[in-house]
Amino acid sequence: MSESDPPVVLIVEDEPDVAETYKLWLEGDYEVRMAQNGDEGLELLDDTVDVVLLDRMMPGLSGDEVLSRIRERELGCRVAMVTAVEPDFDILEMGFDAYLSKPIRSEQLHDTVSNLLERSEYDSLLQDYYALVEKRATLEATKSNAELADSEEYADLKEQVAEMREGLSDTLGGIEDDDDFIATLRGLSNGEEN
Repeated sequence: MSESDPPVVLIVEDEPDVAETYKLWLEGDYEVRMAQNGDEGLELLDDTVDVVLLDRMMPGLSGDEVLSRIRERELGCRVAMVTAVEPDFDILEMGFDAYLSKPIRSEQLHDTVSNLLERSEYDSLLQDYYALVEKRATLEATKSNAELADSEEYADLKEQVAEMREGLSDTLGGIEDDDDFIATLRGLSNGEEN
């Protein structure tokens, strides 16, 4: 996904009216794809999909089976089960990121998709942090202390690592609720210091 492309949401729902309603709610903010069953959903699923809204009870492949296949493919998308099936202890073994019980409201669907995208951004921040740490470690293993001390680039790198570590530490340790989590992520995404 480039900076200008909207996030991609894949709706896998066997009830056309429900799927169309979700699409109408989301299409102003997201690129929406729709699948009427699990097989079609897996066909439409690629590495451009950011969030999957997955019905749990469908003819053919169930949502549970589709979810297992999504996770086997190791795609970076987030999956929300959106279903009339009441959750039971079996959900503990499932690899979804959110569980919504039908009927749902427009605001609830928007909030869920937004939160899942925020969580993806958080994962991206962790990856960026580890990439910077790896670069620092590589330079420290190959350059002398004098070379490192004379390098503005190395000093900038160390500062970036320290800022990201502080931000992530605050994020991991100082979260009291979802609003705090989202606010912290937005600050990190915008390069603001906490």
